[in-house]
Amino acid sequence: MNLRALPLFVGFALTVSGQWIHQPTTGIPRTPDGKPDLNARAPKLADGKADLSGIWVRVAPPGYPGGPNFGNTVTYYMPEGAVVPLQPWAAELLQRRRYEDLGGGRPSERCLPHGIIGAMLPNTPFKIAHTPGVTFLLYEQLNQYRQIFTDGRKYPEDPNPAWWGYSIGHWDGDTFVVETQGFNDKTWLDDSGYPHTEAMRSIEKFHRTNFGHMDLDVTIDDPKAYTKPWSVRIPLALMADTEMIEDVCDNERDAKHITAK
Repeated sequence: MNLRALPLFVGFALTVSGQWIHQPTTGIPRTPDGKPDLNARAPKLADGKADLSGIWVRVAPPGYPGGPNFGNTVTYYMPEGAVVPLQPWAAELLQRRRYEDLGGGRPSERCLPHGIIGAMLPNTPFKIAHTPGVTFLLYEQLNQYRQIFTDGRKYPEDPNPAWWGYSIGHWDGDTFVVETQGFNDKTWLDDSGYPHTEAMRSIEKFHRTNFGHMDLDVTIDDPKAYTKPWSVRIPLALMADTEMIEDVCDNERDAKHITAK
């Protein structure tokens, strides 16, 4: 079943109600008129690895219906004709979430994390920050973060199942590869309700193609929920000359604040 063609239900989703700060980014290439040169060469870290630092936001894919709360579903980021290979129980749960619950009950309604892949799909930014031994992903939405360890450690033998899992990163040329396991089963993979189990493992590949653009390839491997691994490609664009703003989720009362406007 190709869910790309199915209607999308809005439900409740957090949106950015403020305006991003104008703050010129220092040390970036610029065109003669002073604008950021987003087509310049991708930068490097001091050790020669690709520098992924900056504030990024996903680029709307072709066919995206527009609006802040539409299209945040994985099928928009798959090749034309590709389908998500659901196990029967997972397909039934997805149908119930989409058509019976109309997208209601998603974790973000209760100020809980979107998780993998869902945190990358809303039209809200995130920041990548490299430090020795760990790279941070800082999400503006819900003021959340991830740690990606690059100090050579191995996975814990008995990890505490977590919303974001336990992430270890390494470099494959200029591509930053992040392998994550140790998830709980509470997140949705997108706003339409694709489920997963604690058996899920994910592989994310960040490849900065030039100064202002990056591709994120995500592979989901969860044999309890899907019949085989499947992947999406999410294009990302740099947000230069700005800074992230605070986004506070006031439990379930934020829904009233948004709908009252």
